[in-house]
This record gives sequence, structure tokens and C-alpha cells, in this order.
Amino acid sequence: MPEPLAAQFMQRVPSRDRSKFVSDALSARLAERDQNLIRACEIANGDLDLMTLEKDFDAILDPVVGPWI
Repeated sequence: MPEPLAAQFMQRVPSRDRSKFVSDALSARLAERDQNLIRACEIANGDLDLMTLEKDFDAILDPVVGPWI
């Protein structure tokens, strides 16, 4: 943790509340990341070009055969 941030933390948050403060901050940040991922998936799932591409890939039934086989 950068020293200026640590100093603010120590100055503003009483020692008895620090663990809960950090836990709450981590929980909020992780929830925010989850929401960002959900929004990104919703956007991707609503993209017609991407849906068409996925359908094209789903239509491929033949196993991949290459020169290494």
C-alpha cells in the first residue's frame, strides 16, 4: 500500500475498525467487478454480429484435422 494512502487510513480509521473497513472495501470492489462483468456479458450477448459468429462456429461439426495428424 502506498505510504500516503496508509497514512490516511491510519489517521482516519480507528484501529478497532480497520479490519472491517478493509473487508467492506474489498467486498464492495469485488461486487463492482462482478457487476462490470455482468454488464459486459449482457452487451456481448446482445451483439447481433457476435451471435451470428457464434452460430457459425456452432455449425462446425467436423473435428479439426491438421497436418500434425
